Amino acid sequence: MTDPFVRAVEAVLFASEAPMTVAMIAAYVGDGDVRAALTTIEADHAGRGFGLVRRGEHWHFETAPDLAHFLRRDRDESRRLSRAAIETLAIIAYHEPATRADIESIRGVQISKGTIDVLLAAGWVRPAGRREVPGRPLAYATTQAFLDHFGLNSRRDLPGIDDLRAASLLEPIDDAFASVLESGGDSD
Repeated sequence: MTDPFVRAVEAVLFASEAPMTVAMIAAYVGDGDVRAALTTIEADHAGRGFGLVRRGEHWHFETAPDLAHFLRRDRDESRRLSRAAIETLAIIAYHEPATRADIESIRGVQISKGTIDVLLAAGWVRPAGRREVPGRPLAYATTQAFLDHFGLNSRRDLPGIDDLRAASLLEPIDDAFASVLESGGDSD
């Protein structure tokens, strides 16, 4: 017979419309080892049609990746991000919280407001407060939706320069840019 506490945690997660933290789950089920229950549920669902997944500090049930195609009725028409949007997203992800001035300084060109608007509309970046400098510019950070979309548990899972180089994803100009980043931007 399954532990009633584990069943209660499973029921709360199953009924939830959004991923939940351990504290959110505990608010429903009360005292008990929620983390141990999550580990049990995760193990019980391994290899099945759906499983318990942790993204950052949030937990939710998700269709097994190899079966997701059965649930697609219509093909989603994916919109490709512009190079400016991809670069802006990468800068925000690696340097968050980042202001428009930070992004322009790293990219070496001005960005249009529309570039950040596209990333905001996609739900991948969010305003992260204002920097305490003259003009108090708005800073941006990535969201949980960004982590979910790219299958990351946290920003620490982003690939490093060596990973990108090993995958041949850096062009020669990008290698020069990477060496500047590695040196901290010092040209002296």
